[in-house]
Amino acid sequence: MNEIFLLQTGQYNINVPGKVGTPHISEQIYQILELLFISTFWLLQLVYYIGESIYLKIYKPAPKSVEGEIVLITGTGHGIGKQLALQYAGAGATVVGWDINKENNDETIKEINQRFKNKAYGYICNVANRENVLETAKKVQEDVGDVTIFIANAGIMPCHLLEEHSANEIQRIIDINVMQIFWLLEAFLPSMKKNNYGHIVGISSIAGLGGFPNLVPYCASKFAVRGLLESLHEELRTDKKCNIKTTTVFPYMVDTGLCKNPRIKFDLFMKMIQPEEVAECVMMAQRREELLVSIPGYLINLQNFVRLCPPKAQMKLIDLLDSGIDSDLIREPVKN
Repeated sequence: MNEIFLLQTGQYNINVPGKVGTPHISEQIYQILELLFISTFWLLQLVYYIGESIYLKIYKPAPKSVEGEIVLITGTGHGIGKQLALQYAGAGATVVGWDINKENNDETIKEINQRFKNKAYGYICNVANRENVLETAKKVQEDVGDVTIFIANAGIMPCHLLEEHSANEIQRIIDINVMQIFWLLEAFLPSMKKNNYGHIVGISSIAGLGGFPNLVPYCASKFAVRGLLESLHEELRTDKKCNIKTTTVFPYMVDTGLCKNPRIKFDLFMKMIQPEEVAECVMMAQRREELLVSIPGYLINLQNFVRLCPPKAQMKLIDLLDSGIDSDLIREPVKN
C-alpha cells in the first residue's frame, strides 16, 4: 500500500530501479551539468563536421573499387535499374539482375555479357513476394556466391488522387516499394553480417522528402524507405566493428516513363533527369559510402532548410515553384 501511495504522489526517487518520480536534488544538478557538458561537446563536434562536410563537397573522396563485388540490382529490365547494371558491369563488378519482365531483363543481361568481360546473371523475380525473393536469393547464392551489394531499385508510381487508388493498387505500391527491402534484407543481410561486409542501397525519391498531390501512397512508400534505411543504419552502427554500409538516394523526377504527366514551371533549373545520370550518381554515392544523397545534390539541403520555415511559408514556396505530377488518369472535360 505504501508503494502504491508513493507512486501516486510521485515521491519515488528516479534512482530506484523500476520506479518513477522526482529525482533527488543532487541527481537533478548532476543531470543538468552532464547535459551542459554534452551540449558543449556536441557544438564543438558540429563545427568540425560542418567544416568536414564543406571540404568533402569540394574535394570528393576517391570512389572505392567495385571490381570483384557481386552487385544485385532489382528492376534491371529498364530505366535506372538497367543503367545501374551496365555501369556496375563496366566498373568490373559481377552483376545480378532481377526483374519481373523476362524479356526486358534478358536483353539487359545479354548486352552486359556482350560488352563486358564479367559474366552477368539474370533472374525473374517478383520482389513483392517474400517466398519468391527468398527462393531466388538461394539460387543466386548457389550460382554466383554471396551478394556484397544490393540496390533496391524496382518500384511503381501510379499518379492520381488518393480516392482514385484502388485497395489493390495501394497494396502493390507498399509491397513493391517497401516490403521488397525487408525481403532482400532477410535474404542477404545474414551473409553480410557473417562476412562483416556489404552495402545496402535503397532508391527513395524526392517524394520521400516531401508530400505531393496525386502521389499520396507513393510518397508514403518512399518516406518508409527513408525511415527503414535510416533506422537500419542506426541499428548496424551500434556495433562499432560493423562494416556494413547503407545509402539512401532521393532522385528528382526521372525520365523513365513512370512520370507520365510531369508539370515543371522552371525547366531550366528543375528539368527531368535521365536514367543514365541517376545511375551514375547512385553508383558514385555507394562507392563513396555516402549515407544520404539527393539528385541533384542541392535538393536535400534545400528541403532541410524549407522544413525549418513556418508551414505557411513552405506551402507558398510550393505554390510559387508550381511543379509536380498531374494525374495519369484520363478525365472527360468539364462541360459548362
